[in-house]
Amino acid sequence: MADSPVPGPAPPLRILQVNSAMTGGGTDDQCVKLALALHQLGQTSALAGPDDREVSRVVRQLGLPFHPTPPEGKLKRGFILAVARLIRRERIQIVHGHHGRDLWPAILAARLAGTRPQVVLSRHLAKSPGSWPSRHLLLRCCAAVIAVSEFVARILREGVADPHSPEKERHWRGPIRGPLHKIRVIHGGIDTDRFQPADAAEQRRQWGLAPDDFAFGVVGAYGRPRGKGQREFLAAAARIAPRLPHARFLIVGRGDLGDQLRSDIARLGLTGRAWLTPYSQDMPAAMNALDCLVHPQVGTEAFAVVVLEALACGRPVIASALDGIPEAFAAGNYGCLVPPESIDELAAALLDWGARPRPTDAERAALHARVAAEYSTRAFGGRMLRCYRELLAGG
Repeated sequence: MADSPVPGPAPPLRILQVNSAMTGGGTDDQCVKLALALHQLGQTSALAGPDDREVSRVVRQLGLPFHPTPPEGKLKRGFILAVARLIRRERIQIVHGHHGRDLWPAILAARLAGTRPQVVLSRHLAKSPGSWPSRHLLLRCCAAVIAVSEFVARILREGVADPHSPEKERHWRGPIRGPLHKIRVIHGGIDTDRFQPADAAEQRRQWGLAPDDFAFGVVGAYGRPRGKGQREFLAAAARIAPRLPHARFLIVGRGDLGDQLRSDIARLGLTGRAWLTPYSQDMPAAMNALDCLVHPQVGTEAFAVVVLEALACGRPVIASALDGIPEAFAAGNYGCLVPPESIDELAAALLDWGARPRPTDAERAALHARVAAEYSTRAFGGRMLRCYRELLAGG
């Protein structure tokens, strides 16, 4: 009896990421990282979106196939028709939409193309889509909805109530309707080749930190009304600053709460101990310049990529035990989680970790390895590629 032929490698898939925003932020970052990872894994991976945006320039610099789309037009008609023609011309097998504004355009473009590609939609926010059609029909019109965390999947499947939260949007986040088996959880990834332990003496010098200073830092935008808990961070810092003379409290980012935060620093007696840094374009250097990342989120958070970045650099993390943040924290489990909004417990955590010795080089390297094994960009792309192949095979 003749031996059965050994199957060859699976042919590359033709995948299109649809993104009509391309202006920056977490969703765009993950969209580009996914396209790049798939490209590196040997797939025919491209993006479609406007060509005059910050992220489209990044895509071109990375050498990824990029298809510029025309002005959206009324009801996004121009965008949808352009994507439909692209799907048909390039024989796209997977159409993947990321922003809420692109969910229905991706579906409609795939239908208009007439080639029956599989439509995959990601949910990057810790809430269900806002419109009635999306909540009731979306699952019936796509092959899969990718939740970026187990917490987001729980919202989509069951809804989540937190009626006592000071944040109104947390009071009730309702589920979506339809075939719930189409909801899959795939965590995102980070560039662990860039986010790894490294010397950051120059960045610390630029920030005005002395070698013996212990630098806590909140990294992220500080937009109105409450940012990512920067004001709570400063309130906790004021409580423990007299007991940790070498502690410094940095706010790394940008936003329209800057004047309020500077006022808080002066009012709380933290002048010279806390400050807003200039905006950083080199986030791996910023993470390595900190001794401890603080992520005291008070709003909603689907999955905290910034926590992964700090852990990958071998830094402890103090973060709110909120929404999808614990899932990111579990990647390294180094630091601690505290109840959101609790100044007392945040201050206690700052005092505890500010008094501990810094991790050794070996400890930082081991932490990086743990994070990289599961949350590298390549690992992220591999998880999504397996999902695509299952959908095309009818799984």
